[in-house]
Amino acid sequence: MAQRLATEYVKASLQLTEEEMSRFVRFFGEQHVRLHVRVLDGGNQELVLEDDTGKEEIRLTFERQHGLYVCVLSCRLVHPKLTNALRKAVSMFKGDAIVNRIYPNYTMIYHYVKGAVHKIMENSGGETRLVFEWKDTLGQLEKQFNNRTVEREIERAQNAINELLDLRNQAKHAAEIQAIDERLKQHTHTLFVLEA
Repeated sequence: MAQRLATEYVKASLQLTEEEMSRFVRFFGEQHVRLHVRVLDGGNQELVLEDDTGKEEIRLTFERQHGLYVCVLSCRLVHPKLTNALRKAVSMFKGDAIVNRIYPNYTMIYHYVKGAVHKIMENSGGETRLVFEWKDTLGQLEKQFNNRTVEREIERAQNAINELLDLRNQAKHAAEIQAIDERLKQHTHTLFVLEA
């Protein structure tokens, strides 16, 4: 197995409530990562995370915005303990991120959406290939079901139009024909909207 050279957070973002922010701080304590918290102006907070060797650190600045702590970061990590802790944090606290895991001959590019990996790409020798892509199977099934609902409504509108045409052919009085034509106009408009 290839040895990872570095992990690069091209862009990562976290949005935490006050309670989640407290859990976030406790989480890094449980990961045996050195943690320093500074409270800045306006209630903003800066977290400095260091690996146990003291050779690598990252600074996470959380700004208060509309009752949330918001952090946008990009960084490059080499040491496994800090790398794993940040990966777990992005996943656990439902962050969004684009992460490059860099190996000697290739780079794996992970796209996180709300803490879950949605896409993995491999870049090797200037060529990029898709390795994994999350598919919203439930959403696709719901969409397909809704499409069938529309199909049934179209069928009902077509049946109503056919019945009205039969009635029109049998009608003898101008007032009766005019009333049927009005209803036909409404149903054809409904059919037009459904088919669009």
